[in-house]
Amino acid sequence: MTTASIPDSSDAAQRLAAVRESIERAARLTDRTADDVKLIAVSKTHGADAIRPLIAAGQCVFGENRVQESQDKWPALREEFADIELHLVGQLQSNKAAEAVALFDVIHGLDRPSLLTALARAMDVAGRRIPCFIQVNIGAEEQKGGCAIADTATLIAAARAADIPLLGLMCVPPADIEPAPFFALLAKMAREEGLPRLSMGMSGDYETAIMLGATDIRVGTALFGERPSPARPVPASGRGMLRNSRAG
Repeated sequence: MTTASIPDSSDAAQRLAAVRESIERAARLTDRTADDVKLIAVSKTHGADAIRPLIAAGQCVFGENRVQESQDKWPALREEFADIELHLVGQLQSNKAAEAVALFDVIHGLDRPSLLTALARAMDVAGRRIPCFIQVNIGAEEQKGGCAIADTATLIAAARAADIPLLGLMCVPPADIEPAPFFALLAKMAREEGLPRLSMGMSGDYETAIMLGATDIRVGTALFGERPSPARPVPASGRGMLRNSRAG
């Protein structure tokens, strides 16, 4: 799939139906149904014109990676479609906690004590408790966010003490490695902590995630198509930059 957006409702309905069929097929293999799996359509970088056809096709749960991008497009969409459920599935900066609490229904990226403190304070001020997933750095990758596996139990206890509603655990496995062992480890950790939900699985691996217990899957490309690559700046004088931009 190479399109950057969905041009019409029929195309959106076909993509959504295909993903839902895959969810049902994977769920059956573990004696579950599609109703046991929440499909989060990750709409980051896609505008309202790409989102509306999916809503028309029956999708009402969406995910975004950035607070600012969400503030720019979702308030108007939520006025238009009142039953939308919006998840923050990307990393959250502590200084954006208040904005996140005001805008989102679920936060997937709680991963450190400083963010926990900021979220608890923002929830107290707003008078609303936002359910959260603890994000675990399941592959111990330095470049990725997420709580270290060894620190997860402590962070869970602190969140419970701060009266932050915890839904479960979330992870993003290392790229280009079989994800199943990482999904299985996250599921084991959730069971040990008495957490019922698992946010794991994206467009390339959500069926595997479902078979290993995922309850919330974050799917973007399979629903919206490939995201456009960011344009590279071309210097006023230089043909070299333009030539290099074509090399890949």
